[in-house]
Amino acid sequence: MTRNEIIEKVKAVAAAPSCYVGLREAVEEYLSSVGTEKEKEAAKTLVAELEADVSTIDSVIAFFESDKGKEYFGAETAANMAKHAHEVKDAGGKYCDCPACAPGKIILDNRDVILQ
Repeated sequence: MTRNEIIEKVKAVAAAPSCYVGLREAVEEYLSSVGTEKEKEAAKTLVAELEADVSTIDSVIAFFESDKGKEYFGAETAANMAKHAHEVKDAGGKYCDCPACAPGKIILDNRDVILQ
């Protein structure tokens, strides 16, 4: 992947409704630093945040099947999301496929492009 392709994935993470505030801040910091002397440090921060936030499919399933997941999303929505996560896992997926995690995983897989 090229640097510009990674930047597009970073923008996709930022646009995702499932992107939480801390990750969004790291994304915005990185995007505002592109082309400056602060870019490498911001890239390191972004990668560290993605490492903490990109969820495995097993953790997604556990959350949506938990009481906390049901409380947060409502029983029906949590059940639907758990069902989808099981489908992802059954198809061989190892990570969450939400609009934040999917491009986040691609960035992690290609981190050397923005860290070099």
